[in-house]
Amino acid sequence: MSTRPGHSTAGDARVADGSRSEKVLAHTTKPTCVLITGASGSIGGALAEAYAAPGRLLVLQGRNEDKLGQAALRCRALGASVETCVLDLRDASALSAWLAATTARMVPDLVVVNAGVNTNIGPDHAGEPWDKTREVLEVNVLAAFATINGVLPGMRARGHGQIALISSLAAYYGLPITPSYCASKAALKAYGEALRGWLAPEGIRINVVMPGFVESRMCDEFPGPKPFLWTAEKAARAIKHGLARNRPRISFPFPLNFGSWLLAILPARHAERALRWMHYGG
Repeated sequence: MSTRPGHSTAGDARVADGSRSEKVLAHTTKPTCVLITGASGSIGGALAEAYAAPGRLLVLQGRNEDKLGQAALRCRALGASVETCVLDLRDASALSAWLAATTARMVPDLVVVNAGVNTNIGPDHAGEPWDKTREVLEVNVLAAFATINGVLPGMRARGHGQIALISSLAAYYGLPITPSYCASKAALKAYGEALRGWLAPEGIRINVVMPGFVESRMCDEFPGPKPFLWTAEKAARAIKHGLARNRPRISFPFPLNFGSWLLAILPARHAERALRWMHYGG
């Protein structure tokens, strides 16, 4: 912040900071450009529709061309302008090129890092196939970090922006039936929390989203009980509400959120016993 010589006062600083905060708030609560990865999936598609409105541009990425196209049609029907990109996020060069081309034309006000995959140890507990474990890490962690790296320079240069990392309640404590997935979501949680502390003074808002079970193909494939199951539309509303208020952690639903958090602070033997009782043990 620059000031005229002899006119820099604490009062001036407070007024300037207040004006900057209002400017940042206006851009983040009513974003004009929203980029969402994994928009061909359940939560991603529901978020795209939640943000679809006249005067808003949605930039949507997905692997499933048909589902991505359907999501785009629904969003256009709600008045939004839509750009789509069919892309496998494991292709690091293609991901980098897409983000570079996108941000060269416009820097999104909000980026939702949502794309994710899962795997598990199997019904016979044989273990996670290595190719699936590698895919989880490449999509959930490396591609997520790369997406943030691609959009962050433009946001920092502009002085405002918002990034939401879709983690999971599974980030609180590793479930024996899905080790790689839990590890990947814990990485997103820690990364998002660190970024928030670093970038807040620059006007960049970072939010970690930790959903419980949400109706989706990924949820259907999860090999355990699914208590407090939410629809994707309900989850999208909760996420949008939390992002508008810049909540550091947006976690839901409450009963499952509390239980997952409790596992992380219990002595290990009690947490392990609780997971076996709930049929999440190995």
